[in-house]
Amino acid sequence: MASAPAAKRSTAINIIPKPPRIRRKHLRKYSWLPDVLRVEGSIITRIFGPVLTVTLFATFIAYLWKTGHDVTLTNSVVPVVAVVVGLILVFRNRTSYDRFWEGRKDFGTMMSHIRNLSRLIWINISVPPPDDSPSSTRKTPHPTFTPAQLRRKKAEVLKLCLSFAYAVKHYLRDEDGVHWDDYMGILPASIMRYDEVGYPRADNGSYASLEASVASLASPTSGTTSRGGTARDATKRVRPKRSKPKFQGQGTSNAQTPLLGASHHALDFRETSSPLPLVIAHEITRALFKFKRDGYLETVGPAGTNALNTLVQGMVDQMTSMERVANTPIPVSYRIHLKQAVTLYLFALPFTLIKELGWSMIPIVTVVAFTFMGIEGIADEIENPFGHDKSDLPLDRYCSDLKEEIEYIIERLPEGGEGMFGFDDGEGDD
Repeated sequence: MASAPAAKRSTAINIIPKPPRIRRKHLRKYSWLPDVLRVEGSIITRIFGPVLTVTLFATFIAYLWKTGHDVTLTNSVVPVVAVVVGLILVFRNRTSYDRFWEGRKDFGTMMSHIRNLSRLIWINISVPPPDDSPSSTRKTPHPTFTPAQLRRKKAEVLKLCLSFAYAVKHYLRDEDGVHWDDYMGILPASIMRYDEVGYPRADNGSYASLEASVASLASPTSGTTSRGGTARDATKRVRPKRSKPKFQGQGTSNAQTPLLGASHHALDFRETSSPLPLVIAHEITRALFKFKRDGYLETVGPAGTNALNTLVQGMVDQMTSMERVANTPIPVSYRIHLKQAVTLYLFALPFTLIKELGWSMIPIVTVVAFTFMGIEGIADEIENPFGHDKSDLPLDRYCSDLKEEIEYIIERLPEGGEGMFGFDDGEGDD
């Protein structure tokens, strides 16, 4: 009997919870030290080499001064240069952060449009009330989809809306094609085939069959690549100048302008391409048009249909704004001159400090170099916020959150158009 209390005490001792582990994010509330000593995520690894070069140069100047060489310079010009360099660095950093913030704002606005469009499609697109209902004023043909079929169609359009966000992400990152893992399960197979074969037209002006186009890709002369696409870019890359010469004979010594030459060579339709987000936006607009034509948007009327199309237009507008950021880098001459001015100032600084500070000049020059080069390095790192660096925008997380929201709408949220009598009488909830 005496062993039972001992067993209870040992059990009580074993279930005592361990004290919570103190993490860096908790220490930041009370001290700067965790961030001061942090290397991961900082700019130190990026500027370590240039700062070390300046430190070694300052050490060499200190050695020359110690051995009796006169390496001192007047201290009347360098402070003026420091003020100018500081102003240029502030302007450079502000310009880069404006680009970073504009990219975040545009991507967030695009996500807002996708959320609103998905909600309105899921609720407003519904089977219209029957002809004998009190609110029936339908003049369109009778719908051909059952509620279950219409639900699947709406789910496909919602996945198209989600695909637009993923396509914009890859488009801004200069990642061509549709064979990326995050496209699986959300991008329709038809879009993937269109991306590979384009929209070739037959002689009669109608779209040729996709089966024939896919079969032509499998031929040895089709020019396919190892990634499954054609030799040309399936989706145009974000580059400073996307336009390419497409006229026949251009680039040769006897090339002539088509409008001035002896014969006019028409531009082949298959030589053109379009960014994948625009193809997806085209398909979303086509789906809305079909819903309207078949009578599934009768409850919202023309104003509601225009609101849906306006959201699609807003998605394209935000994509264009982000494309502007990605396609307009800081001028190369400006960046080169800034780095040259900073380097000139840092290499002139040891000559002005060696006479007064001696060997203690080396750590001071190192700190100044770390400060100036760090500011320029941060500005250069956030200049394009759509990449894969740790300081860039977490576009993968944004798209994953949006995917979770769209899937929640499809799986759990109810559709609209249901009142007490099985139809929407326009009077709100019955």
